[in-house]
Amino acid sequence: MNRAAPMKQRSVPLSIVPREEESDGFIDLDRLLAIAARRAKLVAAFVVLFIMLGVAYLLFATPTYTSMTQILLDENLSKFAEEEPTPVNSQMLDTQIASAVEILKSGELALRVVDKLNLSENATIMNPPRSPVAYVKDWVRTATGLFSSGPTVSEEVARKNRRLAAAALIQQALTVERVSRSSVVALSYKSNDRLLAATVVRGYAEAYLTDQLNANFEATERASVWLQERLTDLRQRSLAAALEVEQFRSENGLTAARGELMSEQQLSDLNSQLIVAQADTASASARYNQFKSIVDQGPETAVNNATISPKEGDNMVIRDLRARYLAVVKREQEVAQNFGEDHPQAVSLRAEQADMGRQIYQELQQLTASYKNEYEVARSREQSLRESIEGVVGKNTNANKSLVQLRDLEQKAAALKTLYESYLGRYEQAAQQRSFPIAKARVISEAGVPTAPSSPKKTLTLALSAVLGLMAGGAFAAFQEFRERTFRLEDDVRTILGHKSLGYVPLIGTRTKKSAELVRTRFASDRQPEILGEETVAFQRLSRIVLEAPQSSFAETFRNAKLACDHMLHGNDSRVIGIVSAVPDEGKSVVAANFAAQLAASGKRTLLIDGDIRKPGLTQMITPAPRTGLVETLIGEATWPAGIKVDQRTKLAIFPVGGGASNHQPHQSHELLASAAMANLIENARSSFDYVVVDLAPLAPVVDAKAFAPLADGFIFVVEWGKTPSRLVRDVLHSEPQINSKVLGVILNKTDMDELSKYSDFGGVEKYRHRYGKYYVEHSISGDRPAA
Repeated sequence: MNRAAPMKQRSVPLSIVPREEESDGFIDLDRLLAIAARRAKLVAAFVVLFIMLGVAYLLFATPTYTSMTQILLDENLSKFAEEEPTPVNSQMLDTQIASAVEILKSGELALRVVDKLNLSENATIMNPPRSPVAYVKDWVRTATGLFSSGPTVSEEVARKNRRLAAAALIQQALTVERVSRSSVVALSYKSNDRLLAATVVRGYAEAYLTDQLNANFEATERASVWLQERLTDLRQRSLAAALEVEQFRSENGLTAARGELMSEQQLSDLNSQLIVAQADTASASARYNQFKSIVDQGPETAVNNATISPKEGDNMVIRDLRARYLAVVKREQEVAQNFGEDHPQAVSLRAEQADMGRQIYQELQQLTASYKNEYEVARSREQSLRESIEGVVGKNTNANKSLVQLRDLEQKAAALKTLYESYLGRYEQAAQQRSFPIAKARVISEAGVPTAPSSPKKTLTLALSAVLGLMAGGAFAAFQEFRERTFRLEDDVRTILGHKSLGYVPLIGTRTKKSAELVRTRFASDRQPEILGEETVAFQRLSRIVLEAPQSSFAETFRNAKLACDHMLHGNDSRVIGIVSAVPDEGKSVVAANFAAQLAASGKRTLLIDGDIRKPGLTQMITPAPRTGLVETLIGEATWPAGIKVDQRTKLAIFPVGGGASNHQPHQSHELLASAAMANLIENARSSFDYVVVDLAPLAPVVDAKAFAPLADGFIFVVEWGKTPSRLVRDVLHSEPQINSKVLGVILNKTDMDELSKYSDFGGVEKYRHRYGKYYVEHSISGDRPAA
């Protein structure tokens, strides 16, 4: 059995080319829906938690009652007290309403309400329910006050302080705002006492209306006193100015008729005549210049330009001659066009045209001479009027100088009289308004006692709690999704690792046991049932799932693994397959035991070797503990067939590490696996077995699997579903190309089959696994899940 045989290699590549993910510029709705479906319970838990918090808040929160009144600011209310109401535009209205809001918020009005309702002695106002933060502040203030002694406060000062504190407290609970774009101001107050809320709001409304009346009365009173003083002064000054005007008029002899001086009337008439004369001169000059320019152009041009206005009635002769002239010209053109320029009639018409032209030019000369004479007469009349005006102006110069002073005195007297009359009217108006107790505001909605608390609002609080819970749950679910870096689907194996997925191994049980108990149960003698407890029976059943449930999805995964080995290593008579994982506790020992049992049950001669020398999980499960095994064979202390254990049911042969495995130094394990003795052992096993399954140590922590890699035909890689980081597995395989190139496939171990479909998009294979039950007969396993 020690003869050497050449190691056969597989004829087809073990890995597949990783596919590229399809890029999609749009939102993947299927993936979002899948995430929402699998995280629905988590989000629902957050929603329930927040709703419970909202309920707790509603149970412990102090109810608050709100009473409200509405005040209308109406300028029409004072129209009977004002003779001419001031027009109000939108800008002024906005300013008035804003001012009213600030008055209602003012501290002075709050103090009036406090005094009227005696709120400084009200326990509800002065000692409202406080928050935990307020209690802490009071405790700190009290603690600091023990070390500092302030001045003694008198009763009067304490009363004023309570009054100011009460005003500040009601200002904090008061809300004043304009209702939409109307002239209505809404005034509301919040309190723990419903009666107090209504009382304070009514007190505020009455205080505001009273303040408006008092403000109007006081303003009118102050205006009346001031106007009275001004009227006395203006009356005296107006009388003095009127007397001064009359005295100046008599001293300078400024007599007047119909309110004007005689010289002024004469000068006004001459100016009127001069204006008329200037207009006549300008009109005559225009006519003369027009006809003179026509005559100066010569007979022929003058005839063509002799356009006479229809208003010139004396020029009928020129218009008739020109009409006849144009008719002859038109007739001559027609004859010349039809019969030629030399036709006798054309020659005769041209002679008649020339004669009419001479007549028109003579008439124009006579009319120009007539307009010239008319222009000379108008100009002489204008010059005469100018000389007359200059004479009158010279005589009136002295009188005008005095008149200027007189007009200044008259204007001063008139201004004082007008101002006096204006102030007198305003004084009378102010005196009348003092007797009208009308405010420009009224209450349109009386404050009532609230029947239900305004806060907390139960429906709104619960709805908000649900929304916040939904948002928090969604955020936490999104955080978990962003942190999801494990293998969930077979597509993840193909995409990330570029290897074939051999299937899912379902999760069995819920609690982790020592993996040694599983194999100890698996390979225990059937003749010692009295030493097997309840947990041992569970491990034995778990290790025999491929045998006890041959039609289950568990067994189907190992059949798929065997088929992949047969297909990818079909040229090898004997196949050495290593079972590896990236990190410990991924269940590779359980996978190795079941895979080997599947091969043995199918009639293949199968040897299961525990190659994890540093942590011999399979060896520790064997009862009774073996005394010889792999280590003893490799170091020459025993022959290799001596340590083999055979399962009587499946005829599976298992080669443990050995009885003294715990006494060997860990650093020697990789040297043993890479030794010539190990190679010779594998060659001997090839000649005796169809399959040699080697359970190897994890790749990440130790190099044992790397040392054994040259002796293996292929590897089955075990990944724990939803736990092992995908980047870790990818980096480990990429750092070990010798192992990566021989990976036959990847098994996703400890898969939660109930949760599997939630990680698949709509249309994915995992979404339809519930239909596979028609082909599976799942084996019911009770007890807990052991970890290998």
